[in-house]
This record gives sequence, C-alpha cells and structure tokens, in this order.
Amino acid sequence: MVGASSLQSRIFSSFVGDCLVQSTQPLSQLFHYNPGRKRVSMQLSRSLSGLTNLLFSRRNNLDEVPNSKRKRLRPGKLSPRRPVPDHIKRPPYVKTRMAPGIATGPEVHDLEGIERMRASGRLAAQVLNYAGTLVKPGITTDEIDKAVHKMITNNGAYPSPLGYGGFPKSVCTSVNECICHGIPDSRPLEDGDIINIDVTVYLNGYHGDTSATFFCGDVDEEARKLVKVTKECLDKAIAICAPGVELKKIGKTIHDHADKFGYGVVRQFVGHGVGRVFHADPPVQHFRNNDGGRMILNQTFTIEPMLTMGSINPVMWDDDWTVVTQDGSLSAQFEHTILITEDGAEILTQCEA
Repeated sequence: MVGASSLQSRIFSSFVGDCLVQSTQPLSQLFHYNPGRKRVSMQLSRSLSGLTNLLFSRRNNLDEVPNSKRKRLRPGKLSPRRPVPDHIKRPPYVKTRMAPGIATGPEVHDLEGIERMRASGRLAAQVLNYAGTLVKPGITTDEIDKAVHKMITNNGAYPSPLGYGGFPKSVCTSVNECICHGIPDSRPLEDGDIINIDVTVYLNGYHGDTSATFFCGDVDEEARKLVKVTKECLDKAIAICAPGVELKKIGKTIHDHADKFGYGVVRQFVGHGVGRVFHADPPVQHFRNNDGGRMILNQTFTIEPMLTMGSINPVMWDDDWTVVTQDGSLSAQFEHTILITEDGAEILTQCEA
C-alpha cells in the first residue's frame, strides 16, 4: 500500500510508502527494478506520458457512474484508531509513523524463516476467510475492520497496515471502483457491491499478506466475471513460478489473460517481496514489461493483480490513500504471498481445506 504523507516520491505496492525520498518525479511515473543496481528507480511509461497531470488529479466527478445505476463511492466517517495490546510485537515502522518503502534485496529464508512465513501466511488466510463471511448488505467496512483487528490481535499478531505511514486502520477495504487502499469507514455495504479485503499480519517478526474480492448480496454477471477473471490471472501467474523463472513472465501471464476478456490491468501498483519486512525487492509488475530479475529458491513475494472493466487510470482521494478508477468503473484484486520451492511455488496464504 502507498505511503500517506506526500504525493511525491512514491512507489506503489499493496502497502508501499516513500521509497526514493530524493526523487521529485510525479506519482504517475512507473518504477522499474534493475537487479544490477540493486535499487528501485522510476521511469515514465510511454503510454502514460500524456496523462501525467490526470492520473492523480483530485476527484471532482459526478455521483453517477456512466451507463450504470451505481453511484460513485464517497468517503464516510472514520472511527478512532483501535488499540493493540502492549505485549504484541510491533513492526519497527509503527514507532516512527513513517512508511519505510521497499527494502533493498529479496526476502530469502532459512528453514526457521520459512516456518515463520508459513505461520504468518496461514493466519492472514484465516483472517481473510473470516472477513469474507462478514460481507453482507448493511455492514460497514469499519465493522469489518473491527472484527479483523480483534481476530489478529487475539492471535498474538499485529495488523501490519495499522500505523504504516500513518494509515489509520487494520485492513484495507476497497469497494467497487476502489482499486486499492480503501480506508474502512461508516459506509454500509450495499446489495450488488464488490469489495476487496486486504489483510496483512505481523506474527513472530514476519509479515503474511493476502487479499480477495468478495460479493455483497446479488452481484450482476458483469461484475462476477471481472472477479472470476482476476482470480484466474493470479492463479495462472502463480502456476508459472519456480526457481530461475524470469519475474517479467508474471506480468505477461496476467496481461495475456486479461486481454482475452478486454479488461484493463492497473500498472501503478505492484507485488513485492515480503517477510521480515513488509515490502522488499523485487517489485512484481502485473503487466507486460522488460524488467530483469529471476525467482530465487526460498524467496517470498506477493502477486496481486488489479483488473478494471474500464479505465486503468487511478485517481487518489484527498485522504492520500484511497485510489479509485478515473471513470468509476469496477476494479477487482486478488493477492497471495508465495514461497519459491524446488518444485515451483507454495501458496503461503491459502486456507487449508
């Protein structure tokens, strides 16, 4: 997820903050990873060069979504920050309230680290599964946050989003046209909504990160198809992962499948290494790209494609977190933390059958 303070010097992941603080490049510029330089750099995509001033303009749109009965999402009221028991270990960034950005170097683990990653991933999956059962018309996203917060802390873990760069809640709830980083608030879910719930837990010094998009009540077939294809994109991307595989194949696999159905692939938000730190190398892009880098045995990272039915251009709300589609079209996302194994990839954030 994006950091919360400035609209400059940002790299986007499912919770990434200010990474290159010396950079003065605007939000709309995409970043690219050069493994030889062992750093993340930003580069303007040709396809976006004419949209620099548009992508993150403040929202100033009509309530109605074109060609839809659905109204555009509007922010509700926020409840106070929820406390975490003193005995629960906090990630280092909580004390500073600064988003640390992407750490240099991949997250590669020994046997103990792998077991800890499995434990954090398992808890994240269980929390996400529980959160999904709460989705129904009339419940507020703040109520979902409250339940998620309680389950995570009751299991001795810290909700990783809480306090990351000042993020005020314990989970991200992204409804309808919200691409990512929606802040739970007083808005009740409505019949026909779709909602992505993004859960990350910090357990015994390791982060487990996952998300899924859920149906609220009677969801129309167009929205259901978008959600189905987005999940297929994630599954297909995970299936090609193995030691030595080029990271860019993830983006091609996702983009190729999305293209078959005419869906857009959001480019400004990426997967990332995850483990002892919330966000690490490598940035995992979900669209066709020519980035270098290969997967490493015992490495952990996330894959988290975001697809849209219309515009892929993101617009950020005044809260500096919530990101929605420019045209109000629906967006869906799925995410897993995976471990690269000798045989391929192990999904660490999948509930056991």
